[in-house]
Amino acid sequence: MMNRRSTLMLLSGSVVAPNVAFAATPREIIWDDLIPPGVPYSEIIGEGEMNQTNDTWNPIYDANGIKLNEELNGAYIKMPGFIIPFDISAEGVTEFMLVPYVGACIHVPPPPANQLVMVKAANPWPGDQLWDAVWVTGVMRIQLQSTDLGQTGYTITADEMEVYVW
Repeated sequence: MMNRRSTLMLLSGSVVAPNVAFAATPREIIWDDLIPPGVPYSEIIGEGEMNQTNDTWNPIYDANGIKLNEELNGAYIKMPGFIIPFDISAEGVTEFMLVPYVGACIHVPPPPANQLVMVKAANPWPGDQLWDAVWVTGVMRIQLQSTDLGQTGYTITADEMEVYVW
């Protein structure tokens, strides 16, 4: 016969267990998933303007460029991308921007905010692997923030990273 305390402990364990099991398996997402449902990619990119003096092109994004997918806020995800380092040391990179393609934010105008992710990694990524595509696994949050390279719409606290092989 179970007493009240044993019954409550058993029930509380059954409520917690599914969340723990769910957290162990990340939801694999792609860059299109960062755009809210119903907003086509073609509607987040504006025409832009050419700065003749500095020989640069500045994108002009409409309101769709900062619309974020609320379903991803707090989600445990795994997504591929490329690293633009912010904090690099002898051990490697721990803070970086995850971008959808090589050269984003460096050689071309930055993608819109809903296509850029700030990452804080638990373990440094080796500095000699900065050109490799990576898988980043961790908790994603919605957070618009400005950097010198562009405005980001998401953050990930990464607990795991690995080379992306396709």
